Amino acid sequence: MAGVAEKRMVIVENEQSERPDEMGEEFTPATQQRPEELRLLEALLFAASEQVDEKALAERMPEGVDIKAALRTLQAEYAPRGVNLMHIGRKWTFRTANDLAWLLTNEAVEPKRLSRAAIETLAIIAYHQPVTRAEIEDIRGISAAKGTIDVLLETGWIRPRGRRKAPGRPLTYGTTEQFLSHFGLEALSDLPGLDELKGSGLLDGRLPAGFAVPTPSDDPALREDEDPLEPGDLDLGLVPRAEPPAGEE
Repeated sequence: MAGVAEKRMVIVENEQSERPDEMGEEFTPATQQRPEELRLLEALLFAASEQVDEKALAERMPEGVDIKAALRTLQAEYAPRGVNLMHIGRKWTFRTANDLAWLLTNEAVEPKRLSRAAIETLAIIAYHQPVTRAEIEDIRGISAAKGTIDVLLETGWIRPRGRRKAPGRPLTYGTTEQFLSHFGLEALSDLPGLDELKGSGLLDGRLPAGFAVPTPSDDPALREDEDPLEPGDLDLGLVPRAEPPAGEE
């Protein structure tokens, strides 16, 4: 009987030695093998109050870390979770998964519907940027309605880029990161091409010979035919000017 008791005690001791410490974290090979840079990126992105660009993240990483590969790995990890890692333009941010948005919605605000002219103008700017008002009118074949571009500026989807090196030095326009974010695009190159537009019925199948859809560029740098904006160029009449004090002109 003594021998049986000794064997029983050995079995119990072995079982206890295989259990994780109830006061500590359970050991798993997965947690031990996960690269440290992924934890660092998680901390930085969760703590950020806005989208963070890759350069800023790379500056906080240990030397030798492939920031692009690490971000893509982290994005894949979070793809099936309630929070997803989103790549918008050149920046990264955590957001609630699209299919769970209803959990955070208490009441919906009716969005202002854009006019057909505004939608056409936005499409021209997206595909042809940088583009001036006159160039937009030439592509549409009709004069732009007063306030159409102002409406798009108010949405935050377009912005003045610079001034064209041409008579009158007209403003040039391009899209913003808010445009990419609103339409769920990672980059402007994700805009639908000619075949996709045809397949969706947005373009007539009987197009003129040589018709093509331009490929927009994500490069924010000014082109050779653009000058930088000048002081006052961003004051487009969307915000009322302050009245000067009495006695001053």
